[in-house]
Amino acid sequence: MAEEITKNQQKALDRADILKSAIADYREALKTMSTGFTHWPRILENQKRIKNFFKASDEDWNNWRWQLKNRITTTAVLKELLPLTKQELDDIEKTGSLYRWAVSPYYLSLIDADNPVDPVKLQCIPQIDEYVDHGGYDDPMGEEFTSPTQAVTRRYADRLIIKVTNQCAMYCRHCQRRRAIGEKDLATPKKHLEEAIEYVRNNEEIRDVLLTGGDGFMLDNQTIEWLLDELDQIPHVEIKRFGSRTLVTMPQRIDDELCRIFSEHLPLYVNTHFNSPLEVTPDAQEACFKLARSGVSLGNQAVLLKGVNNDPFVMRKLNQDLLKCMVRPYYIFHAKAVKGTAHFRTKVEEGIEIMEKLRGFTSGLAIPTFVVNAPLGQGKTPMLPEYLVSSGKDYIMIRTWENKVLKYDN
Repeated sequence: MAEEITKNQQKALDRADILKSAIADYREALKTMSTGFTHWPRILENQKRIKNFFKASDEDWNNWRWQLKNRITTTAVLKELLPLTKQELDDIEKTGSLYRWAVSPYYLSLIDADNPVDPVKLQCIPQIDEYVDHGGYDDPMGEEFTSPTQAVTRRYADRLIIKVTNQCAMYCRHCQRRRAIGEKDLATPKKHLEEAIEYVRNNEEIRDVLLTGGDGFMLDNQTIEWLLDELDQIPHVEIKRFGSRTLVTMPQRIDDELCRIFSEHLPLYVNTHFNSPLEVTPDAQEACFKLARSGVSLGNQAVLLKGVNNDPFVMRKLNQDLLKCMVRPYYIFHAKAVKGTAHFRTKVEEGIEIMEKLRGFTSGLAIPTFVVNAPLGQGKTPMLPEYLVSSGKDYIMIRTWENKVLKYDN
């Protein structure tokens, strides 16, 4: 005879049904949502085709220096690897005359050629929208006014950025520093790096140093080790950080030697930049795991981009997949007003709506902070849904994630 259900157990069962229904729409959306894992067989076919074009072996493909050397930078090569209309090719040529572009063979392999608005393609292939956009700013963060030395940007009291190179594995179409790319990939001269380290040494309030660029992982391992050695000799530097999108665009960069170097310079944090679930592939996951095994703490800084991730379910899936890679969602940035990127910008309200659809609907670990960068480098400003409704003498009225308004003793 079945055990009789108590009144409290029935309440719990009824509550469980309500909770299931709260994410039923998301679970339905997942059935047709594209990710780097669900599309992996197609991606492998793309990789095979690209390798054949370059006459590359598997060993070549898995070598980050080969990936870097063979970045696609001309329409003559691109049209052999990706079906494009004549109009698209003309648009790429025109936009490329104004803004440099380059895409790694690996990242190109992620594109779904059958999808004209593929989120990966939108991030790496120039569009005419860039060329015709005359609004925005070359330097929306006002870095020329926040750089006490050639390679340093300082916006906060206890931390700063050292820009170590202008090079990236790929030049994202929404890049905030596209003004600094130039026609050549250049590591920051050692003299300027030494001046930056000396600035850190002479300012004892600096406890946190971020190495970025460009992409900090575009430096060779020896230079990375030298920088970390120098910073570790400064007593007041508590943590080092790297900003790198190579886990997304060139995961082959995470080689054993780099991981060995990092393991000897803890505590170390790496903030990467996944924007779409399509970018979270088995190769990207393994690169994240390798860094995690070396003791590195990983975070993700997504940018809210129209047509890429300005959808609550897409962003939820991205953040959940990142946790499966040992990457903690850290920030969602509202896209800055960078010249040539207006077609990517959304309303701030879209970001707030996404945050509404995260809180309570998924793990707290999968909920980043949505921020707007105040103009001219005046700092990150959180944008949050309003959960405090009102307050009285000894109570407040709060709104829960289910939109229930409740009184709370205060």
